[in-house]
Amino acid sequence: MREEIIGGYERHVGRAAARLAERAGLPVEVSSEGARVRDEHGREYLDCGGYGVFILGHRHPAVTGAVRRQLDRHPLGTRSLLSGELAEAARRLAGAAPAGLERVYFTCTGAEAVETALKLARAAGRRRVVAMTGGFHGKTLGALSVTDRLAFQAPFRPLLPDVSTVPFGDAERLREALAGDGGAAVILEPVQGEGGVRVPPSGYLRAVAEACREAGATLIVDEIQTGLGRLGAWWGCEAEDVRPDLLLAGKGLGGGVLPVGAVIATEEAFAPLDRNARLHSSTFSGYPLGMAAVIATLETLEREEIPSRAASLGKRLHDRVNEAAGPAGPGIVREVRGRGLLIGVELTHPRLAGSLMGALLDQRIIASHSLGADTVVRFTPPAILSDEEVAWFGRGVTAAMRRLADEVSAG
Repeated sequence: MREEIIGGYERHVGRAAARLAERAGLPVEVSSEGARVRDEHGREYLDCGGYGVFILGHRHPAVTGAVRRQLDRHPLGTRSLLSGELAEAARRLAGAAPAGLERVYFTCTGAEAVETALKLARAAGRRRVVAMTGGFHGKTLGALSVTDRLAFQAPFRPLLPDVSTVPFGDAERLREALAGDGGAAVILEPVQGEGGVRVPPSGYLRAVAEACREAGATLIVDEIQTGLGRLGAWWGCEAEDVRPDLLLAGKGLGGGVLPVGAVIATEEAFAPLDRNARLHSSTFSGYPLGMAAVIATLETLEREEIPSRAASLGKRLHDRVNEAAGPAGPGIVREVRGRGLLIGVELTHPRLAGSLMGALLDQRIIASHSLGADTVVRFTPPAILSDEEVAWFGRGVTAAMRRLADEVSAG
């Protein structure tokens, strides 16, 4: 089975993907439930990866049930008539967002949400964009223009004009970049995910919001990975009582069942689409099946108190990673950092990050690479881990770190 799939990758999906899978000895995932994924041999893996999608785990019954009912009734809309599912999902999402964010535009991906936000800012006269070093917002052309990774950008230049970057975590540099210019938009993440789980200083996001307000700049906060409970609160910007002009959601918005993203906006920031609904559109925006998943996901996040569970569980897992990393020493592990259920381990060399990923997989733990930081391995586990699974995580990370230390010692 695996050989046939590798062959299919080689012939049709891409040779680079096939080589990577072959070299890493990746198994084939065939089923999932809760925090666990099973391969073609029936072996179970603890999913602490998934790039932030599975805050509710896999196939949460409340979400899959809602999707099944919608599938049997009306999965896709005509786009010519009204959609009750779209109106209800938008109402629920606006109700979960910081006060004042009332308008919602649904997308199918996070990158599409970034594109929508950039277009809204540009339609409002914000022709210049200030992004952050280490920021990651997607790989479509607009999103890539504000993603700070030369390896991803170089083959596709020229990208959007008038994009500049300032150091993440340095509000004063941002203030200088905005001085005397009210025609700018600022985009950033509360905690950089793909950039290597970089946590800014306390008060930074509030200072960014103040700088934008003083300069008349549009503030776009990308919470595609950090929102919906991942950081231990509904939204990362809530920690500093910041309300952006445009808030981006995604990853977990479809409950780990369907792809959904969204832009949640103030009335002022959304004004271009209020004036002309056809100015920006997408065939599958607000599709009924996805909206059923969104409604069930938001209900579940609230009912099961997922944000507070993520905060307490995140502390337990962070402590276990710290304990496991300690004996490896600073020559191997540079730092463990994170917030809530977004935890990053920075190694001293990209090769060590790859070795750690392999060692974790041998312990049946799935983690994620960081696309913007080759030395960082990320854990983005669901908020539903049982005590048994927390113990599995602790044992597995400890064993993987020990193996990494042994490999380095052996030269």
